[in-house]
Amino acid sequence: MAGGKLSARQKMINLMYLVFIAMLALQMGKKVLSAFGESGEEMETAAQIKQRSNSSLLNQLAISAKEQPEKYGKKYETAQVLESKTNEFVKYMKDVKNSILAKEKKAIDKKTGKLDYEKLDRPTTVDEMFFHNGKITKAGKEFQQKIEDYRNFLLSIAGQGEIKNNVLKRFNTDDVKHGKKGLEKWLYANFEGFPAVASLFKLDNYVNKARETENEILTGMISGQMKKDISVSNYEPVVVLEKSAYFPGEKVKGKIALGRVDSTMSFKEVIVGGKKVPKDLLSHGYVELNLPAGNVGEKDVKGKIVFEEEGKDVELPFVVTYAVIPVPNHAVISADKMNVLYRGVSNPLSISIPGVPDNKVSVSAPGIRKIKPGKYVIDVTGYKGKTVDIKVRGVANGKPVSDSKTFRVKNIPPPLGTVRGETGMVKMPKRNLEVSTIGATLPDFDFDIKLGVRSFDFKVPGQPTLRVNGTRLNSKAKSLLRHVKRGQTVQIYNINAFLKGKSGYKIKKVAPVIVEIAN
Repeated sequence: MAGGKLSARQKMINLMYLVFIAMLALQMGKKVLSAFGESGEEMETAAQIKQRSNSSLLNQLAISAKEQPEKYGKKYETAQVLESKTNEFVKYMKDVKNSILAKEKKAIDKKTGKLDYEKLDRPTTVDEMFFHNGKITKAGKEFQQKIEDYRNFLLSIAGQGEIKNNVLKRFNTDDVKHGKKGLEKWLYANFEGFPAVASLFKLDNYVNKARETENEILTGMISGQMKKDISVSNYEPVVVLEKSAYFPGEKVKGKIALGRVDSTMSFKEVIVGGKKVPKDLLSHGYVELNLPAGNVGEKDVKGKIVFEEEGKDVELPFVVTYAVIPVPNHAVISADKMNVLYRGVSNPLSISIPGVPDNKVSVSAPGIRKIKPGKYVIDVTGYKGKTVDIKVRGVANGKPVSDSKTFRVKNIPPPLGTVRGETGMVKMPKRNLEVSTIGATLPDFDFDIKLGVRSFDFKVPGQPTLRVNGTRLNSKAKSLLRHVKRGQTVQIYNINAFLKGKSGYKIKKVAPVIVEIAN
């Protein structure tokens, strides 16, 4: 369209070009309106998913508060208020949305009831609701106040850090700077002159942001308490000596470790020797013992600690053995790890006779061998019995001394399946699961053993179980995984694990892993 005199043909071409540009711009505008509407629907779906997750977290807090009120009681009370405030805020946003749609009936299909987003192209309805004669209406002021009130409530419970920053960003109502025009009030900058569909999208977004913030705070309450529980400040030194009696000139040997003590732990009851321990002896996370030593001989302090978890009583039995002796006249045998011998591992033992030199002590038992003075290991992997006797002989003051002790023989406990080293219920994106290693572990087991995996079963919703060889998903498993939607879970079970170095030992059934797909 250069300057100069144009022919009639050229004028016609130019006019058609302008019409084409106008039609293209109109079509692009309608596509943008539809995009806003579809994004709003996605926001609604995301908010519903978060709401279900929040309900689950709140229920978890309720159970924890009942079981351990000192730990979780106040957190649960705050969580209940958070749920109420969030529901109130969400309802208000939905009411505003419904008020707008009530005046935009032309955009609702009479047959299907669905919205035609391309007909929500005018700002009139929202402008009339929030603005009048250049001023903000009562409804507009109420709208902004609702956001600010909810934001201030969240700040009162969010504490410091990332959650606080998210709250300030998501619910900011500060004036907006527009270049040379200076500051513009937040409500004008965000809602005046916008198509109705854009305003509806923002309302859906506020609902989604409220649910997401609620989720972050609830998650923080639970994970924060867990982090506090494992803090070093909750541990105290525990001193364990190699033996309970020493002679003059001997060196005192033993171990010092950290034992976890939780002053907020609530015991339902503690039984020692068949009798309940009085409440005044259950305090600050301890059970105080106050028992008579008894007559000469080996004694057991047997009992159990009972506490409530997930609405059920959980019992933790314990046995502590000690000896009452007038003079050293028999052997003292103690397992370095536990008062149990496990198949599949080398069980360390400390064996000695007080007052008798190590070279005058002899020990006999199936699979036992000496590694250094006073230290032995026993391997009962091939031993079929449930108990094994360890016999000790020696000479003290020219007189023979002999003793024996019966140890229980147990299998290694059932391992837990792992994905990426995590057990139980795991949440991760599909792409992470595709490259993660499937393994097995024995958490809190006192022996450092290595487990390998030969194969496992892989199950996704609505599809047959797939057997996978190796420790990673194969191509077929990855193909099944691509059909899993966000929020759904996949199962990894029947994990075929083996003990490295002793492949002939049969591992018990491995606990499965459940993976929730994040995206």
